[in-house]
Amino acid sequence: MADTPKTLPTDASVPAFLAALEPARRREEALGLAALLETVAGCPPVLWGSSIIGYGIYDYTYASGRTGTWPRLGFSPRKANHFVYLMDGFDGQADLLAGLGKASTGVSCLYIEKLADIDIDVLAEMARRSWAMMAARYPV
Repeated sequence: MADTPKTLPTDASVPAFLAALEPARRREEALGLAALLETVAGCPPVLWGSSIIGYGIYDYTYASGRTGTWPRLGFSPRKANHFVYLMDGFDGQADLLAGLGKASTGVSCLYIEKLADIDIDVLAEMARRSWAMMAARYPV
């Protein structure tokens, strides 16, 4: 039986999702991240599942043959942290990570508690590099 992805793009309103975020600081930061990533991506956001705001799309295939579709760039404003998805991971971004500020990383996620703790220009450059890498790796 084929795996059905749990997180798929929806027709839900991204502005309505962002407007409903609490507390106010999380909402304002999420609005800022949404604007920044939309500028980098050059395309409108789509709500994936119930809480991921994605930009662009790509199809992937694992070595096992499993396939899927995912946003090229995205974020999720969670209660404790904003998760910023840089799908290329952090290869070639060590110089920027060093100057980003207070954030932690996963395989292809940045965990940011407060935007005031990071250099937003560095984050923008990381997103641009990630977008370019994904465009090279998965041409449209």
